[in-house]
Amino acid sequence: MEHTAVPTAAGTVSHAIFRVARLHRMLAGQLLRKVGLHPGQELLMMHLWAVGPQRQADLIAVLGSDSATMTRTVQRLERAGFVRRRPSQDDRRAVVIEPTAASQALRAQVEDIWTQLEEATVRGLDDEERAETLRVLRRLEAGLTGAGDP
Repeated sequence: MEHTAVPTAAGTVSHAIFRVARLHRMLAGQLLRKVGLHPGQELLMMHLWAVGPQRQADLIAVLGSDSATMTRTVQRLERAGFVRRRPSQDDRRAVVIEPTAASQALRAQVEDIWTQLEEATVRGLDDEERAETLRVLRRLEAGLTGAGDP
């Protein structure tokens, strides 16, 4: 693997995370294109398959998205026939997003793609290294959560 120049010696971990995240997203994109999805769309679909219909506002919170991005994602999935939007019965201002029957055919394929992505990501690591990697990543995520807040 070719390593690109690190901006500063102080940024070596951040630069490594950037490179790994970029490669991970590229591979996810290649795999997901085969089933007509883009990175991020599968997360929404996996959540809907697991939990069932959700208010769009709840999806924004659960997936850590913003309103504009979620609206575009839902519109694209709706055009592809994978989700349906309907007004909430409880709140006339809310929209509920539900997976369609057509999307159910994708479920096994998306789960297989995530298995492939996971295998490629941790290839060469033993069980102990995988557990340690996950532990460290969770600590990094916890440290970054809220780090940009004033």
